[in-house]
Amino acid sequence: MPAGYVIAQLKVTNPENYKEYVAKVSEVVKKYDGEYLVRNGEYQVVEGEDNFPRLVIIRFPSYERALEWYHSDEYKPVKDIRLQNSEGSNIIAVSYTHLTLPTIYSV
Repeated sequence: MPAGYVIAQLKVTNPENYKEYVAKVSEVVKKYDGEYLVRNGEYQVVEGEDNFPRLVIIRFPSYERALEWYHSDEYKPVKDIRLQNSEGSNIIAVSYTHLTLPTIYSV
């Protein structure tokens, strides 16, 4: 089963209140078997604009598990903290495998 990835690009608008989100989110991510791959480390924008300077990538064992985490009752109050104190985008994507590649792109 292909992994699921949460890709978040954020701009923190209220750093003091956002600290509560940072303190609480890891526990919920772990509960759903998520693993942080990138959490606001060093990066370079090589094309396009950098409107959201905080980058987070989390891997879950499956796309379905990533969606379960995002829509869970456990994450909802934590997510609300993030939404009130930052702006940006969140994407949940399924990883590539040869089984998921559309036939028009087959090699």
